[in-house]
Amino acid sequence: MIHAPISPAEILGAPLELPCGLRLKNRLIKSPMSDSLGDGAGQPTAAQTRLYERWAEGGTALSLIGEVQISPDGPESPGNLVLAPGGAEGPWRALATRGAAQGAQIWPQLGHGGALSYRALSHPRGPSPLTLDGQPVREMTQAEIAALPAAYAAAALRAKLLGFRGAQIHAGHGFLLSQFLSPFFNHRSDGYGDSHAGRFRLIGEIISATRQAVGPGFALGIRINATDQLAGGVREADARETLRLLAGTSIDLIDISGGSYVPGAAASSDGTAREGAYFATVAKAAKELTRIPIMLTGGLKTRAQAAGLLRDGGADAIGLARALVLDPDLPRKWVSSAGGDPAFPRFETAPPGGITAWYTTRLAALAKEEEGTYELDLTEALAAVASRDAARVPQWHARFGPPR
Repeated sequence: MIHAPISPAEILGAPLELPCGLRLKNRLIKSPMSDSLGDGAGQPTAAQTRLYERWAEGGTALSLIGEVQISPDGPESPGNLVLAPGGAEGPWRALATRGAAQGAQIWPQLGHGGALSYRALSHPRGPSPLTLDGQPVREMTQAEIAALPAAYAAAALRAKLLGFRGAQIHAGHGFLLSQFLSPFFNHRSDGYGDSHAGRFRLIGEIISATRQAVGPGFALGIRINATDQLAGGVREADARETLRLLAGTSIDLIDISGGSYVPGAAASSDGTAREGAYFATVAKAAKELTRIPIMLTGGLKTRAQAAGLLRDGGADAIGLARALVLDPDLPRKWVSSAGGDPAFPRFETAPPGGITAWYTTRLAALAKEEEGTYELDLTEALAAVASRDAARVPQWHARFGPPR
């Protein structure tokens, strides 16, 4: 907890030391988003590197690269990066170096789409068989599950060798590890389901294998859901149990977010009814369950809100996503006397996925430093994302082969 009386700038500008010894220069973190700016073959692009460099120049302590896949088997999008063997190292090293400008940190978020994998690139599979959006999802075999800890460990080690100093394990938002945690997805009775400890088992094994691979000085974070916002999914009580289990691991930073990209689930970030931090109650509980630093993501739009949460012991760091799409220099302003909050757009009506697509296409404009002329509406943004994804499918197949 940071105690008053000190100013919001001082609260947000205070350094944060992680258990592994890595020091973040302030409390403001660029939360992972699927920027979908890879080259279509799993490699970083110059525009993507410039985007993360801009966030570093804007004062962010840490940027998390969203949806970096541990393998090409379960991508969320054909614009994802893939930490797989082969390919040129130069673009990765440039991203690791330029994304760490001015004392910032940059980590990849290691993930697998599972049941939500992009169907043109993979055959979706998850903890248990189900039909999702009218399409079948295959149950993972025990052999496939047993291979995952080594796959995550290998991806994290590759990130370390490419120059990154940490990585985040993605166990939120309805993707594979989130599916293992969720009673909605996970109906297994083989030790990887049936109870909360069973649903957590794979994550514990991944953390152990990854820590062994990267050593004690490499930072390991994890993102979990406070709630899936999905009937039959993870609830806040489940999240608290996950936090108890994480307390006994070597994780360095726990990122609490929520919601799911499962068809029919409520998207917390697209809501307009609530103001303030969406998942503050779980973050507050986390501070009582573990000494691992807590990052809170979702719903924070003003410096006063962010500083207040830190001052009152509700979190140790603040995750910002869409706020940094609107203003990549926001952290520098918030840790100075200048202050200033971003102006969030209001949308009268929104087609499903439209707001997410609007921010995704604005990310592309930021990467090209063309945000001043960005004028897409939600329908145009949806069309632009769909067109871009479709154009990259052949490039993905050319490198990684057909769906498997």
